[in-house]
Amino acid sequence: MAKNQTLLLNEFTLLGLTDNADNEIILFVFFLVVYLITVVGNSLMVITITLSSALHSPMYFFLRNLSIVDMCYSTSTVPKLLLDFLSDVKRISFFGCVAQLYSFISFGGIECVLLAAMAGDRYVAICMPLQYTEVMSWKTCTVLATVCWIVGLLNSLAHTVFTFRLPFCRSRSLHHFFCDIPPLLALSCADTTVNEVVVYTAGGSVIIGSFMLTILSYIFIVKSILKIKTATGRWKAFSTCASHLTVVILYYGTIVFIYIRPTSTYSLDQDRIVPVLYGIITPMLNPIIYSLRNKEVHGALTKLIIRKKLLW
Repeated sequence: MAKNQTLLLNEFTLLGLTDNADNEIILFVFFLVVYLITVVGNSLMVITITLSSALHSPMYFFLRNLSIVDMCYSTSTVPKLLLDFLSDVKRISFFGCVAQLYSFISFGGIECVLLAAMAGDRYVAICMPLQYTEVMSWKTCTVLATVCWIVGLLNSLAHTVFTFRLPFCRSRSLHHFFCDIPPLLALSCADTTVNEVVVYTAGGSVIIGSFMLTILSYIFIVKSILKIKTATGRWKAFSTCASHLTVVILYYGTIVFIYIRPTSTYSLDQDRIVPVLYGIITPMLNPIIYSLRNKEVHGALTKLIIRKKLLW
């Protein structure tokens, strides 16, 4: 028993997304393409916003932060997932599991709060246009972004500490493709009540709190839009928020489905698929939904390309 416990503390075995070797090759190609699009798309956003003075505004300041977070978010799971598709035995060390859980929950939490901050930015832009520059000063934006990072990192620290204080003695096989809270709790032979309380309080406060702030912002935004007399004006105002609202629903909806519910309702087969949506697919879509369809971004990117060609 002591030997088994020692092995358990040294490493975990990830069961992955599928047991079919043929499917693994297909999934490897799919996730490789998704990851490359994520890295290239978000990198282009960071470079374009940084080098283009026309995009030095609060909205693009938050978009640049979001692109950085999305690259880190996807990188916390996808490179290891790609390696596992090419491996017969999918192992991860104990400390590697700790690092993966901490980074995944960190960047997920940062994105939650950042989406709320972006909703607040849209609220000020639509509901208080004359005061926008004064309210959303660079100092305010920097403070908001810093708070997003601190909240996400501290929230993840609480989850990581309370998860890995548990004894894992039932098995060392994680029914998932990465180290996440539900499958780790399923391996513990100790009472996980405290962990559930931490998930509901710390995790719930970040997720539900950010979501409620976002919804509250949109309530005021909708009220302001309805006061616009022309249909063209209303649509133009709403179009600036539609993409953000779509991603908010997709992102928060899947996270709430996974984490804010009793462990007795967990379905490990189902739950290992859902994180693909908010942890891998959404980071790929964000630069497209938020920015790459934006005429200002297109113009700035075109100017940078032309400038680069002239330098060559």
